[in-house]
Amino acid sequence: MPQDNLNKRKETKNEIETFLARVKYAIEYGRCQITLKFDRRSEESKKIEFTNRYTINELFPNENPVETMKRELTKLSVKNYIETVKDLDFPELSELRVFGTKYSADVFIKFRVVLANKLAAGNNTIFVLSFHFAEYPFDDKSFPYKE
Repeated sequence: MPQDNLNKRKETKNEIETFLARVKYAIEYGRCQITLKFDRRSEESKKIEFTNRYTINELFPNENPVETMKRELTKLSVKNYIETVKDLDFPELSELRVFGTKYSADVFIKFRVVLANKLAAGNNTIFVLSFHFAEYPFDDKSFPYKE
């Protein structure tokens, strides 16, 4: 098995539905901090069109990026789920969930949630590592739970 596949997995539909319900609850009812990564080192070699800053400014001009992320993350559904990956740079932190959605073009979304407790109450943090135009278009195989 290729090394890359060892760091990826598909969660069950129920696991993703539960995860997204907790994210939505944390954003809408709990205290939730959104950390959005701009100007990441990994973006230095990318074309500008595939960076977080460019995509957010292009899709949501004149909007507060943190408020935009809160709104857009609550819109995700199990149909948008692609995969779950281990963060090899920070293995002690929670896994990253990868989603994709369509705006004017396909957008790749990767984030982790650090919940204060299992009920998603208290101080929760959502780290959005990627919210950028996809470098390659999504196809139906990208989404295991797309109907």
